[in-house]
Amino acid sequence: MHPKALLDACAELVRLTLTFEHPADAVVSRFFRDHRNLGPRERATLAETVYTVLRKKLRFEYLAKSGSGPRERRLAILGFHGPRDFLKSALTDHEKTWLDQCDAVQPGDLLDLHRHNLPDWLAAPLKAQTGDRFWALTESLQEPAPLDLRVNALKDKRPDVQKELARAAIQSVATPYSPWGLRVDDKPALTKLDAFTRGAIEVQDEGSQLLALLLDAKRGEMVVDFCAGAGGKTLAIGATMRSTGRLYAFDTSGHRLDALKPRLARSGLSNVHPAAIAHERDERVKRLAGKIDRVLVDAPCSGLGTLRRNPDLKWRQSPQAVAELTAKQTAILQSAARLVKPDGRLVYATCSILPEENESIAEAFSAAHPDFVPTAAAELLEQLKVPQPATLCAGPAGAYLRLWPDLHGTDGFFAAVWTRKS
Repeated sequence: MHPKALLDACAELVRLTLTFEHPADAVVSRFFRDHRNLGPRERATLAETVYTVLRKKLRFEYLAKSGSGPRERRLAILGFHGPRDFLKSALTDHEKTWLDQCDAVQPGDLLDLHRHNLPDWLAAPLKAQTGDRFWALTESLQEPAPLDLRVNALKDKRPDVQKELARAAIQSVATPYSPWGLRVDDKPALTKLDAFTRGAIEVQDEGSQLLALLLDAKRGEMVVDFCAGAGGKTLAIGATMRSTGRLYAFDTSGHRLDALKPRLARSGLSNVHPAAIAHERDERVKRLAGKIDRVLVDAPCSGLGTLRRNPDLKWRQSPQAVAELTAKQTAILQSAARLVKPDGRLVYATCSILPEENESIAEAFSAAHPDFVPTAAAELLEQLKVPQPATLCAGPAGAYLRLWPDLHGTDGFFAAVWTRKS
């Protein structure tokens, strides 16, 4: 595609995305469906340009004030993903001069909000929570996330899959904490690989893998993934169970569970039972009360730990939305806890970095349910032979799993663990 046409397409996609009427990934997917003539490189340029604009929106809007032309074009120029020479061939002389001036601006010349690129309601609590780490965290949130894969331990060994990927010219390194993970350079086309089609690999952030590991489901047990979604953690849990026992994948969205079906077919698992439920008090849930060995509650949350992948969330979420989510999280955790049998394990998790969705929920649950004994995540991870478990945890004696993009290279994750008294 000609540089001018590609820049015009980027500007149009930026305009559509910044209405925030729909999630950015849905807008991008729809745009690609409507423009099937776009090649892989053009799609990559378009997507990465939009995501760069979303990550650095406040900075780019400030710099765009000194430019001319439509707002979405100025933002697309500033966030353009590709060689500068290619971009400049699509610009007027005035735009080239303006871009050079913008490129010369140093971070120290900017106001704090133009450096951290967060809304005020989110920046203030994060700064209070992280202290001196605030700027390292916000810089990491403005970078693209790596591509992590989980090797299906039911079918393959990680070193063998790593060699197989290398033969396909895909370089990877073992993830530092998860025993199943591989971190891949760039974003190769995986769906055509034999490793993918036979179910040897799944795309899954290392932090998400650690949540499944922390549940530590055993062969022959009864297990529930209470908010299974598209089933990434369900599949990891099923593999740890060696496809034995019974693993229920519950979710209120049948559409999300439908996305699990092809993945489940590839995985080779026969112990997974997806089930759409009406709500957390569904009759299916009541029938299993007190019968389940292990329950994972990966609760609906703000998703603010995934800002590297979903930067639009910081502009689409609000304090009011978070307050509504915390009420839902409390209700879901209470209902899921009823499933756990004596001596069984309950894990509450989110992909949020906000304490009100994490520690506050866990502490309130512990106070209201004395029959559930908090279990230190650091101790469990040590038993599971995860390297440096204390560095992955926070709270007294490593009570909670607390993952951060700037510290651990994962999405932001939280998990609390309890054992029900016998």
